[in-house]
Amino acid sequence: MEFTIPQFIEKEPKIVGPLTFKQFIFVGFAGVLCFVFYYTLPFGIFLLLSAAVLGVGISLAFLKINGAPLPVVIKNMFYFVFKPRIYLWKKGSFQEQVSLKREKKPQTQADKKNKGPIYKVSTKSQLGNLYTKIETKK
Repeated sequence: MEFTIPQFIEKEPKIVGPLTFKQFIFVGFAGVLCFVFYYTLPFGIFLLLSAAVLGVGISLAFLKINGAPLPVVIKNMFYFVFKPRIYLWKKGSFQEQVSLKREKKPQTQADKKNKGPIYKVSTKSQLGNLYTKIETKK
């Protein structure tokens, strides 16, 4: 038995001409606001507000940022800003890479002037050791 598999299911259907329903709502709402502004405001203010409202409406309908529509980008921005974030840090899981061992060697006149401890930085990587253990174990 053969089944047909639907393809291109992520595309929204075109409802009003070349516009999807969401695009039609954004552009239509901006058009209605401009119509109201035309009859209620002086002509100069009408031009300024209608240009701004139409710009926002058209950008909400057609602008995509990195392949995502502008309303989705704005929604994700608000989630990022207002959603609480919890950062966890476990003190026991961190291993220091600097060993504080003091080397003892015979002191000379120059060493007596520099009385600070000498520190060694470990050159072995814990990640490298783990990689070696995983690769050699079979």
